[in-house]
Amino acid sequence: MFSSKEKNTDRKRVMERNVIAKNTSLVGDIKSEGDFRIDGTLEGTLTTLGRVIIGVGGFVKGNVVSENAEIEGRFSGQLQVSNTLTVKSGAHITGDVTIGKLSVEPGAIFNATCAMKGAVKELNQQNAKQKASEKTA
Repeated sequence: MFSSKEKNTDRKRVMERNVIAKNTSLVGDIKSEGDFRIDGTLEGTLTTLGRVIIGVGGFVKGNVVSENAEIEGRFSGQLQVSNTLTVKSGAHITGDVTIGKLSVEPGAIFNATCAMKGAVKELNQQNAKQKASEKTA
């Protein structure tokens, strides 16, 4: 009865795109369900269910939690990306990074501690299978 309207509303919400424009500085915490593009400066925490893009002139100092991220500018802080982080050639990243998948272009500066969630899970599953086969042999 209400399912079709609710699904359409959810899709629109996720498809929203928020922009912090060039020459704009923002200090504070942001929570959103839509995508974010940052071409200015953000100091604080950004939490979104969508994608975060830090443009060439963009700078984020603080924490970012998102599903996907693409960085062309500068980032300093704690970055948690549940799916894919794409680091472009002009990017400069420092801090702590937790990701699902990582793509880094040549020329990018990536001075961060990095943990991949999917890799740890996969290794644990392989170790469990190996121990089980050793017990049966």
